[in-house]
Amino acid sequence: MPHKVQFVRELSELPLAEEERLELEKVTERYPFFCTSYYLRLINFNDPADPLRRVVIPDPAELESWGRVDPSNEANYTVMEGVQHKYESTVLVLASDRCAGLCRYCFRKRLFLKGSEGRPERLRDVQALVRYLERNPRITNVILSGGDALMLPTPRLRELIQAVRRVPHVRFIRLGSRILSYWPERILNDPELLELLKNYSRPGKRIYLVSHFDHPRELTPEARKACDLLLKAGVQILNQCPLVAGVNDDPEILAELFRELASLGVSPYYVFQCRPTLGNKPYAVPIERGYRIFEAARGMVSGVAKRVRFVMSHAMGKLEIAGLTREWVIFKFHRAAREEDTGKLLLYRRNSTAYWLDDYQELVEEVPLGNAVPV
Repeated sequence: MPHKVQFVRELSELPLAEEERLELEKVTERYPFFCTSYYLRLINFNDPADPLRRVVIPDPAELESWGRVDPSNEANYTVMEGVQHKYESTVLVLASDRCAGLCRYCFRKRLFLKGSEGRPERLRDVQALVRYLERNPRITNVILSGGDALMLPTPRLRELIQAVRRVPHVRFIRLGSRILSYWPERILNDPELLELLKNYSRPGKRIYLVSHFDHPRELTPEARKACDLLLKAGVQILNQCPLVAGVNDDPEILAELFRELASLGVSPYYVFQCRPTLGNKPYAVPIERGYRIFEAARGMVSGVAKRVRFVMSHAMGKLEIAGLTREWVIFKFHRAAREEDTGKLLLYRRNSTAYWLDDYQELVEEVPLGNAVPV
């Protein structure tokens, strides 16, 4: 019999010892807890180090003073409520301020914080979005994210997709969603949603779903079936995930994730350096250690599973962590907020304790596009 999904918001509903629950409730006073019953059933609560437990169950170390509310300075690129325009051809829309579960390392947890930081940011005026897109003909793609785009009711999602599709120079739409891992029944039990995506994912005007699987155990039979239904509806699926301590910071685990995704027809897309957001210290892996883990994992796979990149979403742009020498760490602008930075290499003196670009103190060299030389 199919499991009826419920949304769990109280730690008292989990199989936790009272002492542990009381300790974790101190964390949830600051950073909320919520998750689907579907995902909670995947966790081995007898194992304190269970990787899926690490994804959603609070950790007392989250209260350590570390990080910022908005480490990528998204506010600087917000052009109207719920709309960010950081890269010339791409607009990101915070279409929803809801998720099916709160990842403990969420970089946009400001949407869910209790207190002054948690303020509304989602899109409310669809026509204002359309007018903005129409005024900017170099925009070719729109990302509907949040929160989670697929937490929107299907009629609201249809309204958004239809509105964006009326803008002729927008060639494709991306849906940012964790639904496949937290709540695959959202796909399995909504034929109206699948029909909507099928109708609007056409050659030359494709819809992409950017999924978020962190660990191979999230690829359950239900998740696999949901992926297959989306692919049959003409949706292209790309997967991105952060590198998270205690979850996937192991080359074997990461390689298995890449292989399993590729076998399903889901392209491994990005592995992100965990952003230094408030509360994220227990989940962050130092950049240089992360690079070695990532490259070891890539060395174990081939073909489409090998196209994935290790990147950092910095305020200046999307920087690929491109290499290490004995002395330097090498970053490359994969996508730059300033067009003139595109392709530029940044060479810094190595720092094994760095978690973010800003932690590197000694810039050795900047190499503009076209002037790169072998290291």
